[in-house]
Amino acid sequence: MAEYTKKLIFWPPKSSIQRNLPIPFRMLFSGVQSIVDCLEIEVQKPTSALHQALTWSDYKKCNTVKYLISATPDGFINFISCGYVGRVSDVALLEDCGYLNVLPENSVVMADRGFKQIEPLLNAKNCTLVRPPSVTSDKLMTEDEVAFTKRIASVRIHIERVIKRIRDFKLLSPHATVNFFVTLPSLIMYLDTDFSEKGHFVSITESSVIPSGEAAITPYFF
Repeated sequence: MAEYTKKLIFWPPKSSIQRNLPIPFRMLFSGVQSIVDCLEIEVQKPTSALHQALTWSDYKKCNTVKYLISATPDGFINFISCGYVGRVSDVALLEDCGYLNVLPENSVVMADRGFKQIEPLLNAKNCTLVRPPSVTSDKLMTEDEVAFTKRIASVRIHIERVIKRIRDFKLLSPHATVNFFVTLPSLIMYLDTDFSEKGHFVSITESSVIPSGEAAITPYFF
């Protein structure tokens, strides 16, 4: 079933997105084609110490698998990544998962503060990032920045509602993915041991992750 239904996840034409643009977007964010966020699903604590380290999420304070999800302003899901270990950063996930390959040039992408480092990646495709201003401990936000942050939050709630709809499925409830791997598009997830070769994914040496002669992609069963 997943093989056929994955065709329902596609990037609509810009004209279609504009035609179905919700009213709250039309004044300040009429160019937005994609709202991105990450979805984490809790899994049972693995018995292997290595798997525990790979899947540990500092944000959720538990072991998770993580997905990047993108939706249009009207809530249509136009991209879902395959599953990544919970330890991977949001920025590294976005850069690696193929989202940039399907993102049309000259698009406007909305995200939260955690994605601020993706701006150079989007600029390479002539795309624009819309996100709340950065917050620092030694500098207060201006009145305009506070107002702009509230405006973004009021429309970014659309991606939170999309994620909530996904979480309604009991298949994706905490610990429900134990003993098999789930990706939202295909219901099969592989943790790519190649992550160990990229310092921004995990801080574990290659020799401690990939035994000599082992395949590049290995299914990890908890």
